[in-house]
Amino acid sequence: MPKPSYPRSAFFQKLRGTHPLVTLVPPSEADDARKDFPETEFTLSGGLTPYAGPWTKAHAAHLLRRATFGIKKEHLDQFTAFSNAAEAVDAILSPPPLPDPPVNNYNNPDFTDPFIPLGATWVDAKPLPDNEGYRIESWRGWWLKQAVESGGDIREKMTLFWYNHFPIQADIVFEGRALYRYNHLLRSNALGNFKELVKLVTIDPAMLYFLNGYLNEVDAPDENFARELQELFTIGKESTDTYTEDDVRAAARVLTGWKVNSMIGASFFDEPSHDKANKQFSSFYNNTVIAGQADGAAELDALLNMIFQKEEIATHICRKIYRFFVYYKIDQTVENEIIAPLAQLFRDQNYDIQPVMRTLLLSAHFFDAYNKGCYIKTPLDLTMGMMRNFVLDAVYPEPYDEWVIMLYLNYYNNELQMLLGQPPNVAGWPPFRQAPGYHRNWISGATMRNRNVFTDIMALYAYNGNNASIKINHIATAAQCTDPGEPSVLIDELLSILLPMDIPVQKKLIMKGILLSGQAEDHYWTDAWNAYLANPNDPMALETVQSRLMFLHKYIMNLAEYQLI
Repeated sequence: MPKPSYPRSAFFQKLRGTHPLVTLVPPSEADDARKDFPETEFTLSGGLTPYAGPWTKAHAAHLLRRATFGIKKEHLDQFTAFSNAAEAVDAILSPPPLPDPPVNNYNNPDFTDPFIPLGATWVDAKPLPDNEGYRIESWRGWWLKQAVESGGDIREKMTLFWYNHFPIQADIVFEGRALYRYNHLLRSNALGNFKELVKLVTIDPAMLYFLNGYLNEVDAPDENFARELQELFTIGKESTDTYTEDDVRAAARVLTGWKVNSMIGASFFDEPSHDKANKQFSSFYNNTVIAGQADGAAELDALLNMIFQKEEIATHICRKIYRFFVYYKIDQTVENEIIAPLAQLFRDQNYDIQPVMRTLLLSAHFFDAYNKGCYIKTPLDLTMGMMRNFVLDAVYPEPYDEWVIMLYLNYYNNELQMLLGQPPNVAGWPPFRQAPGYHRNWISGATMRNRNVFTDIMALYAYNGNNASIKINHIATAAQCTDPGEPSVLIDELLSILLPMDIPVQKKLIMKGILLSGQAEDHYWTDAWNAYLANPNDPMALETVQSRLMFLHKYIMNLAEYQLI
């Protein structure tokens, strides 16, 4: 059935706007010159041997920063209490049950979904042109909430990894149901079997829409997905001996006939549209011939069995995992001591993902960098991580109020070049793959300014929309510390959450000066904190403590070190 057409541009143009507190600078207007952090050349040491050293708060914090979207105090305490690295890594690889799907939280005075009541899920409802923009933003906000509210486990970070590896663009698919189901597919298989995931993605309705698989027919083969399947999703482009253009054409013929039933949102195989002739592949694939037949699923299995005989797949995926979770630079030492044995493990485990992740995250190599702070935060690590670092006050009188706030937050991510569900192309977000800059490509004059604007708004003001608001609760954040009335203890505990490395004493003295309001003795903060505890309803005592914490948090988030994980 033909893909439905929706008025995408008008909807997004209507929703997109300037935040009431700030005028944002679009990334397209950034200076060509990158305002990068200075590059320090170093090679991480250690190998894949399990880390056997002491387990400290710094190690726990490093694991949480890389495997989740930012540290929550409760998770740092939980992971610090483990007796060794193995316990911590096993915990981070043990996600809870899958979350409930998004619901209709978009009904408002100007729009009512005629088929889905407020509070009911829409993920099984047929698409309707007037509804899809609202449902997509409901899904996007739901995805953001999963990342912010998730526990101390890796599933949400792995979901983003796979979405970047198998990217689709929401404004092209433009069907909320298909986008949610695709996201659910990646999330539920995030630590499963890679070969099975490739198969499921190949015939998923959202991917069939995005890369034109539903148009691939015997009389008009479409090579789009067949090319990306080999170039991006499995074999990669880093080997000199690789597949040929004839292999792309042959794979496209294997994949003819897969369609989408737009009424129920499911894919199916249409035998009359399938090319039932034999498909000849090149010497790269040992001159394999896939026999033509009427069973499309069987031909798909034969295609994947052929592709997965190539060792390049495991190497390609392990390099991507390494760049995402450890560091962008893979020199010959890392290639030999980390990537090669990790790729061999991947093959030996029949392409199961979890053993690879456990080996990497538990390795001495991974923990060798625990105090380096060598990786620039993605926009999502910055925005969602900040919302995990601090206690938040979120006020949503009505479901639609939350929908609006999530819309603001997601479009702020867009201004930082990383809108959930909207990678720029089929290769994903450039900083994960684009040499030589890689993660440095997140930073430009405009994006750095907007990063600071985002954290300044959250530190000093709030995000407001409709009747809703979301802001940092500075006092509740400080109260989590073991002795918040002692300025040095408070600062050290905050920094263990907020920064990936120790900082010069001079910067800590500036922080203490903020708490002491310029006075010399620690008791100026201790007295203020105790006065607030004794009478929290005293507006003067509240303002004294709150204002000092507010500017302390702003100062920390304006540090260059806060941009690192």
